[in-house]
Amino acid sequence: MRIRFTKMQGAGNDFVVLDETRERLNLSPAHYRFLADRHFGVGADQILSVRPAPQPDVDFEYVIHNADGGEVEQCGNGSRCFVSFVREQGLTDKTSVRVKVHGGVIELHQLPNGQVTVDMGAPVFDVRRVPFDPLHANALHDESTTSTPAQTWQLALSTGDRVDVGVVSMGNPHAVQVVDNVDTAPVLTQGPLIEHHAAFPRRVNAGFMQIVNRHIIHLRVFERGAGETLACGTGACAAVVTGIRWGLLDPEVLVHTQGGDLTIAWAGGGHPVYMTGPATTVFHGEINLPDTL
Repeated sequence: MRIRFTKMQGAGNDFVVLDETRERLNLSPAHYRFLADRHFGVGADQILSVRPAPQPDVDFEYVIHNADGGEVEQCGNGSRCFVSFVREQGLTDKTSVRVKVHGGVIELHQLPNGQVTVDMGAPVFDVRRVPFDPLHANALHDESTTSTPAQTWQLALSTGDRVDVGVVSMGNPHAVQVVDNVDTAPVLTQGPLIEHHAAFPRRVNAGFMQIVNRHIIHLRVFERGAGETLACGTGACAAVVTGIRWGLLDPEVLVHTQGGDLTIAWAGGGHPVYMTGPATTVFHGEINLPDTL
């Protein structure tokens, strides 16, 4: 089968985008793994499938598959690429669209300067909804009381290390820790251990945050099903939310990732998180999908 695709990137987080607004391609997990393969396929962190609106209050639906072929709930950088794609392809002339994803409905706004702001919705801390199993972690409270929900959890890793993390869902699960220096942080060694930790029944994205000051951070993320990526939009949201909850950051923060900069804003509580950043089309192409996968 021969299919058309568009290669896009948002702050270095790269995607293969497929237009399924006219008909479904009905790809298998093996197909998604092939497309994401950087040696034999196109190469991408994730595959984004654009589909027609499944309900009257949204403009589109999009489905996200990781490089390992598994479907995931949300992708912040991918959502910015999504709105640029549907506008460039003439699928809409709106600068603001509502999109259904596995994790809910998000609103995307393309700005005059080409940047895209995404209403990522309110962060979720309810451990059942993350999902997170507190039986496999230790709750750390700021005060000597157990009457308030824990904002910090300690994970015991198989290496014997113990890491203190903030646990939050931005439509997908995240565990964020503060490190002294992201360049020397154990992202590639601790990342897989945190991703597959027993406390996270659906695995988790592991964030490593270096705080420069109250409005600037550096961030690396080991993504569930993809490994370390140059940027992670939901990871940036989760890091800033965690830093604000811990009293370390202001309501608007510039996030430096290896692939570029993102601006994250959160007013706290049940307010939505807003993410602003770039979205770039790299090239268009066609590829033959092998019959034997």
